[in-house]
Parts: sequence; structure tokens; C-alpha cells
Amino acid sequence: MTDSRKTPPHHDLRTPALAGIGMLLLALACFGLIDTLTKLITLQVPVLMVMWVRFAIQAVVTSAVAFPLKGRAVLRTSSMPTQMLRGGLLLVINFLAITSLTLLPVGEFTAIAVTSPLLVTLLAARVLNEHVSWKRIVLVIGGFLGTLVIVRPGSESFTWILLMPVVMVILNAGFQLLTSKMSQTEESLTIHFYTVWFSAIATSLALFWIWTPIETLDTWLALFWIGLGGSIGHLMLVMAFERAGASVLMPYMYLQIGFGLWGGWWVFGHVPDALSFGGIALIAVCGFCGALLTRHEAQQKQR
Repeated sequence: MTDSRKTPPHHDLRTPALAGIGMLLLALACFGLIDTLTKLITLQVPVLMVMWVRFAIQAVVTSAVAFPLKGRAVLRTSSMPTQMLRGGLLLVINFLAITSLTLLPVGEFTAIAVTSPLLVTLLAARVLNEHVSWKRIVLVIGGFLGTLVIVRPGSESFTWILLMPVVMVILNAGFQLLTSKMSQTEESLTIHFYTVWFSAIATSLALFWIWTPIETLDTWLALFWIGLGGSIGHLMLVMAFERAGASVLMPYMYLQIGFGLWGGWWVFGHVPDALSFGGIALIAVCGFCGALLTRHEAQQKQR
């Protein structure tokens, strides 16, 4: 005897996850685009001006989304000093990121930048008292070794300023841990709202000293696309995690390295050498295995 209740088709059950993956890929493409444009535009415009345009556009877009959804409730926060601390951290991280892009090719920079999730899992053991297995520790060490292969301390081309992206990764890991703790008491849209507005106001105050006249329309368009691409990318990222869990999405995060390599080749004609490719591959493999380990651990907890 057959059951009259019909089970939805299998592909329907997976539709939200597939949509989340698609949104994540769009977000990663946006991040690859703005990294490439940022490296290009910093040849003509000061770093702080690039940051100002990016944060100003993101602040306007965030407000346009937040107020219709939440109204004045988006302004409610339990700790304004913590919100300002997160905004200050984001400013420093973005300054280090953009400056690092002036020193490194886009692909190599992106590979170093995506080691943050590996470091977060290690720091979580100390800060959040979470258990971190020996497998994760090995993967973190592997990602760090890949970073050293790219930066190459001791080589003739190495200068200490090339460690700037490593400092950025460490600060970004702290930024993510702070965000994780804040999300326990604050709305995610409220956190993002205060962060981008703090950064937009802070960079606006610096314009008096760093403003450089922009005479070409192409430069303004590039700056506009940096701001708009950042806004769309972050919005897609939030929407992706609303539709699919971190264990589903994290393996795809490392495709951002591919977008960075493609942007560096397309705009600047740069192809990493064999050693850099080896470092990039090591980081990607360690990150991908870390994401699969997260999925496996999540499945074990569900059982």
C-alpha cells in the first residue's frame, strides 16, 4: 500500500543550499573584482581616498536596506564602545589590505587573506574555549607554511613590509572572533550598520589632509565600482549564509583565490612562479580540508 502523502522532489530540498552557493560565488567574484580594481586605482589615488569611497557607498547601501527592514530598531545596541572597536579594527584591516595589494600580486594576496578562517579555528581554542583537534592544528600550520612560501623571508626580494598581509590576517581573525561574540547579543544588520558608518565617518574626517583631485571619469567609475562591488559582495555573503550553513559554504570560499589569480592575470598580466603556485595550492588544500573537517564534525554532532 502506497502512502498518499507525496515527498517533495529531492532537488527541491536542495534549492536553498544551491541558491546559497550561487550567492556565495557571486560575492567572491565581487571581492575578486574590487581587489583587482583597488590594486589598479591605488596607482592614482591615495589609499585612504579609496577606503572613503568604499565605506561611504557601503554605508548608504546598508542604510537603504536596513531602515526599511528594521526601522529605528537597527540603531539599538547594547555596547556602543564595542561597535566602535569593531569599526576601528575594520579600518586598520582595510588599510593593511589595500596597502598589501600595492606590494603583492592579487592572486598571492588573496591566498594569504583566506588563511583567516584557519587561524580563527586555532584562536577559538584560547578565546572562546572551543575544542580544536590536532588535525586543525596541522592544517593551520600548513596554511602558515604556504604563506611563508609566497612571502619568502630570506630571499633577495623580501622586505619586512611584505609581512603586512600576515599582520592583516591576524587582525582579521581577531575581528571575526569579536564579531562572533557580538552576534550573541546584537543583530547582524545592526553590527554591520555601525561598522560601515564608523568607517565612513572616520575616513571622511581624513579627507582634508589626503584629498587628491580626480580629473578622469574612468577613475571615478573605478572608485564607484569598488564601493558598489563591496556592498553587493557583503550583501550576497549575508544572504548566502541565511540559505546554507557554514559547513556547506566554506569549501567554496577558497574559489576566491581563483578569482584573484584571474584578475591579476587579466589586468596586470601576472602569472605566479612555481614556488608561489605551490604556496597558493598548499593554502587552498589546507583551507578546503579544514572546511570538510568542519562539515564532518557538524554531521557527527547531528547524529
